[in-house]
Amino acid sequence: MELIKRRGTLVVVSAPSGAGKSTLCHEVRSLIPDLYYSVSYTTRAPRPGEVRGTDFHFVSEAEFIAMRNRDEFAEWAEVHGHLYGTPARALEGALGRGLDVLLDIEPSWKLACASATAIRRATSPGGSAAPRRRSRPGASTIT
Repeated sequence: MELIKRRGTLVVVSAPSGAGKSTLCHEVRSLIPDLYYSVSYTTRAPRPGEVRGTDFHFVSEAEFIAMRNRDEFAEWAEVHGHLYGTPARALEGALGRGLDVLLDIEPSWKLACASATAIRRATSPGGSAAPRRRSRPGASTIT
């Protein structure tokens, strides 16, 4: 008899630059150590204190575009002149193994991962609005 395998839940933290997404994600990761954190690719240079492969995968624009052309990203966007993308293989692999995944993205990014359950908590600099629920097939969203 085969047991039904649990698929992971995708938790999306989405807010504009400077709203505190990274701070929030860092705190959540310290409280929930088994939560898989999706490390994005970017074409920007590392900021002081950022660790390659932990905070971001830093690549050239040519490398990023080649990856995008091979459909290696679940989503990607240009933000302030730099490219950012979520690696599809790592994201789907973690969800398929039943791991809950934390994803930190800009609000303009569109996620192409329809089979995942997504929870989105949007915040704005200086505060946040009370959450409201919105339903659609395949996703549970809090905005």
